[in-house]
Formats: sequence, C-alpha cells, structure tokens
Amino acid sequence: MLTIEYDRPPVTTYQRDIMDCAERFAVVEASTKAGKTASMIIWLFEQALQGRDGQEFWWVAPIYGQAEIAFSRMKRQVTVHGFFVENQTALSLTLPMGSKIVFKSADKPDNLYGSDVYAAVFDEFTRAKEESWYALRSTLTATRGKCKFIGNVRGRGWGYKLAQRAKNSGDGEYTYFKITAWDAVEAGILEKAEVEQAKRDLPEHVFRELYLAEPSDDGGNPFGLRFLEQARLPQLAPGPAICYGVDLAKSVDYTVIIGLNGSGQICYFDRFKLDWSLTRNIVAELPDLPTCIDSTGVGDPIVEELQRSRKQTEGFKFSSTSKQQLVEGLVLAIQQGKTGYPANTPLEDELFSFAFEYTRTGIRYEAPQGLHDDCVMAYALAWNKFRTKPTPVHSTASIRFVPIKTPRL
Repeated sequence: MLTIEYDRPPVTTYQRDIMDCAERFAVVEASTKAGKTASMIIWLFEQALQGRDGQEFWWVAPIYGQAEIAFSRMKRQVTVHGFFVENQTALSLTLPMGSKIVFKSADKPDNLYGSDVYAAVFDEFTRAKEESWYALRSTLTATRGKCKFIGNVRGRGWGYKLAQRAKNSGDGEYTYFKITAWDAVEAGILEKAEVEQAKRDLPEHVFRELYLAEPSDDGGNPFGLRFLEQARLPQLAPGPAICYGVDLAKSVDYTVIIGLNGSGQICYFDRFKLDWSLTRNIVAELPDLPTCIDSTGVGDPIVEELQRSRKQTEGFKFSSTSKQQLVEGLVLAIQQGKTGYPANTPLEDELFSFAFEYTRTGIRYEAPQGLHDDCVMAYALAWNKFRTKPTPVHSTASIRFVPIKTPRL
C-alpha cells in the first residue's frame, strides 16, 4: 500500500482561511501579488493527494500561457524528484496514486465540457469568459467538486456579479474573501514601501482595482459605469425595429444581431453560434430594414450575397480608425441617454467589461483578453445605422387659387 507523508508549507492566516473554508465555492477578490496563486497551488495539490486513480483536478486560466505558468509553479513547489509523471504537451501532472492535475485554458469554453472534475481552481476568473464557468460548472456536477475562484477586480462584468452573489449568498454553497495589499503587507508578503510607491505611480482607479480589490467607477471603461447603469432597461424595449446591426462570428466568437426601435432602444437581440449557411439564412429572414453588417475578412462575401436580396444592407469594414469612430459614436449615445439596452444579458456583461487603452497610434477599444466584444460591436453597428438614417421629409402641398381677370370687350 502506498504511503505518502505530507506537511503543508507555511501559509498566512488569510490563505489558510480560503484553503480550508467549508463552502463549496469560494470567490476571492485579491490584490496583485498577495499570494493567492501560491496558496491555491498548495490547495489543489492537497485535493489531488486525496484522489484516486483516474480522478482529475483542474487548474483553469483565461489563456494557455497563464495555465502554463501555473503548471511550472506546481512542479517547482513539489521538490521530491520523480514525484510527478509529467506530460508537457497536455499540461498534466499525474500523482503516484493515479490522480491527475490538469492545467486548462478557458479561451475555448467548448473544450472544457465532458470530464468529471473533483476539484478546480479558476485562476484570474475576472479576465475569462463567463461561458468558461458554465462549462467548468458542468464538470463539477457529478462529483460535487469544490471550486476556488481567484483574481483581481476588473470592472463590473460577470466576475463582479459572481463575487456579489458570494458575498451576499448565505446559502452555505458560496463564500467570499477580499484580500487587499495592506492585508498582504501585514502578513509579510508585500512590503509597505512598495505598495505606497505603486500608489504614487499608478492612476487611482488602477491602484484601487489591482491593490485594494475595489471596482473603479469607470477605470478603463469608455462608456462610464454610471452612464451604463442609467441606460439599463429591465427588458427588451417594445418594437418594431427600424434598423439592425450584425456582428458576424469569427472562429470561437458569436454572431450577434441587435435591432433598435424608433427611440434608439434595443428591441431585438439574438446571439448564436452556427455555420455560415444557417447564419446567412437567419440574417436574410430579418425584415428588409436598414442593416449594418461587419464585412471585415470572411464577412465580405456573406454581405455581398445578402445584398442581392436585401436592398438596405451595407457592409462595415473594421480598421483601427473605423472601430474607434464606431465605438465613440455608441459611447456618446449612451452618455447622452439616447439609447438603452436590456439588463441581465451577455451584452450587459460585455459593456461593463469593455475597455480602452492609449497606444502610440491612438486609442484602442476592445474586450479584455479572453472575453468577447461581439455584442458591443453589433450594438455599435446598429447605432451607426440608426444615427445615419435618413430624416423623414414631411411635405405639404400648398395650393393657391389665382383669379383670372377677364379682359373687357
């Protein structure tokens, strides 16, 4: 019979509280460099030590490179030579009793379905796609496995909502932890002078998110969170639509169709993943109203084909300049209260997580790495068509009777 002697490495009080909490799902919003990754590597290793032959334990990160970093750190933290059977290609480590720790990328959520997972860590969950959590959750169903969510605060997308649920749940399934840089200073992980220097070096909203685990009011969001909250509608606005914006799927993305009514409010919303033939048919069946479709790259022939039967359809080619202008048009509309969107939709999550940054060539607008912006771009295309629609001309014919003078005879 195999016997393994194990002593847990030293951890701080808050690390131990997170590792040993009884709740099934622990959501941790933490300062950068506060030791969350190191402690969760220990926790996942301990879970796998209690596993049996063939059982899987997952570390899920937003992209492959981050999963690879955790894979390397796990190998370094276990110093017993030959303890793991390593598979670099699959990013997996098999323990002597046959249980396996697998490091996964959340970039393609469909690749996460199928397995039975006995415990998981979702690393940097605030920077990953919400669909990845849906997939990961399905793998924990049969096993009733636990999951630890760890990450920095980033805007108010799905990760923020999950943290709020955990904070206010009280159902025994979820629990919440907040670790600030000052907690890490007190625990001896960070130096006070370094945190104070970071506060001087960084914009306030960046420091608050990265070091204090506080969502900023706006941060890098071009719309402004206050304006997004004001533009939120309880549901789809009443129709009919007078124009549409369509963002066509590319690779793992979604096709999104958004329709605006005469007041500029979203009254039609559809989001799906289908092959090009079915996608084309769905768009073709929309009423032949003014429609703006992303025609960049593979979208160009689709748009050309649709234009044969749809007389009011136009293509829009994205470039760094045209995308900037398109997004800024939507930003202005939202901030001026000219349009509104339905709450509790993927669009709402994308709007709250959308970001911009300054580059040497100008401003770049995009979703954070690993997230979608399909809904936002469809919204921007719809608004572009709405604001450029022809202004109706109301003409009234004026008739004037001019008396004809009969000449005297």
